[in-house]
Amino acid sequence: MIRKVGIVACSNAQKKEYRAQNEELIRFFDSIGIEPVISSCIYEKNGSVFSGSAEEKAEQLMRMFWDPDIKEIYDISGGDMANQILDDLDYAGIAESNAVFWGYSDLTTVINAIYTMTGKASVLYQVKNMTSFGNCADLQRERFQNREELFAPAFTFVQKSRMKGVVVGGNIRCFLKLAGTRYFPPLEDKILLLEALGGEVPQMTTYLSWLKQLGAFEKVKGIILGTFTAMEDKACAPDMVTMVKEYANPETPIVVTKDIGHGDNAKAIFIGKEIEINSYEYAKVV
Repeated sequence: MIRKVGIVACSNAQKKEYRAQNEELIRFFDSIGIEPVISSCIYEKNGSVFSGSAEEKAEQLMRMFWDPDIKEIYDISGGDMANQILDDLDYAGIAESNAVFWGYSDLTTVINAIYTMTGKASVLYQVKNMTSFGNCADLQRERFQNREELFAPAFTFVQKSRMKGVVVGGNIRCFLKLAGTRYFPPLEDKILLLEALGGEVPQMTTYLSWLKQLGAFEKVKGIILGTFTAMEDKACAPDMVTMVKEYANPETPIVVTKDIGHGDNAKAIFIGKEIEINSYEYAKVV
């Protein structure tokens, strides 16, 4: 039973107008008997996008990992700056911790760095979807308390019919920030998850070409495509499935899902755990 959780913001600082949403989240945790421990680096300071220095934000995150009573750490931020903290994290301490890190979007950088440096899995999910941040608060609160449903995204194969491997990736733009660094996960025999909020055909062409030049499509055993919000909202052509098929090996399994991404009804998925997906049943974490 989870009794204590951490709340951090490792990417862009939260604007003061987000305080009501964050307090709503804290009240929800209180209502179900969970004590939230709040980072001191959450909100904008001095009118800037910074809630603290890289060292301060990393120290606040590590305070959560070092607390033996904290079982889950939820990052409520997003934006551009999460990779700023990577050099200041204590990866040995994270590896020994009982806590699991949760975040989405720009936190893709932290999630994949944790896996690369420690072998430890994290969760791609935004807990603020349980508040007025989105339009699915009640549904998301039910899922949060029923983890089987939360971690059960539905997949449809668009190429081949089975895949199995450890999932890496997340937001495509943010994942590529790690390229060329020691935090970029090895892609051999992995399942590569990709999703995005912004970006249309030119940007996706850039990102997919970048992945190709990294050898990603020759190395991975499967590809999961979540939602690509801007692409879908504007009905871009070609769409992401068509574009990815142009880059991927025709023998590489590819699935699509509407349940992973930036939508306020999104479900959760572990990054750094093995998953098996076939065309006859829902995915299962191995």
